[in-house]
Amino acid sequence: MAGGNRDAGRSVTDKVLSVITAFEKERRPLALTEIADLARVPVSTAHRLVGELTDWGFLSRTPNGRYQLGLRIWEMAQNVGRQLRETARPFVQDLFSLTGETAQLAIRDGNEALYIDRVYGTKRVPRASRVGGRLPLHATAVGKVLLAYEEHWVLNAYLHLELTAATPRTITAPGKLAAEISQVKERGYAIALEEIRVGACSIAVPVFHTGRIGAGLGLVVPSEQVATLEKHLPALRAVSERIERATAHIPLETLLESHQAAFRD
Repeated sequence: MAGGNRDAGRSVTDKVLSVITAFEKERRPLALTEIADLARVPVSTAHRLVGELTDWGFLSRTPNGRYQLGLRIWEMAQNVGRQLRETARPFVQDLFSLTGETAQLAIRDGNEALYIDRVYGTKRVPRASRVGGRLPLHATAVGKVLLAYEEHWVLNAYLHLELTAATPRTITAPGKLAAEISQVKERGYAIALEEIRVGACSIAVPVFHTGRIGAGLGLVVPSEQVATLEKHLPALRAVSERIERATAHIPLETLLESHQAAFRD
């Protein structure tokens, strides 16, 4: 229920950010009372903050009186964390041109794969995410690659999480996932067979940066093409090496943290 003294002890910054991130939880225009509930602030506080954010262009009001994120949020996000995305973009485009399949680049942000670039193919493949979207590491090829080449403690910690199943084929047993990740590291690439969407399969390779894992580079194809997935490995590996060379001069922390901040929940 909206209302009450729910903003006691909270900073103004905390309340403002809670209002903005309410739209990450519900990706649709929201009524003022919904914003108050999601941000855990009284309606009076939500009214004041929403008004100020709308004046600044961070929110906009729809004709039916609801609110949505404003263009200024998008404009600022485009100016944050451009280095990896803009440097890698021509190579992701090349990967699409070489294969004709949907090409994507993702980094690890906590327990999720954060997609920072994607070039869509023309084939009808069930879409599971978008640029700026996140998916669980264990259910995606790029996520498995990121787990395989991270420090060992990252995988150990991940295996203690509750692993959810997006489809009947998602691997959720910790022991089975550990064996899968070990195989990924041994062969140098990962495959996900309808683990995040029925009808879609993916393959991914690591993108290294000064000897450390930087990103996962992958392709998504219709399930009926699963038998030919591995034919794309030469193109994937060649493009991965080109991205590694092109980004070597940029500190890894700068490459990763800027994108994580740009798409932070």
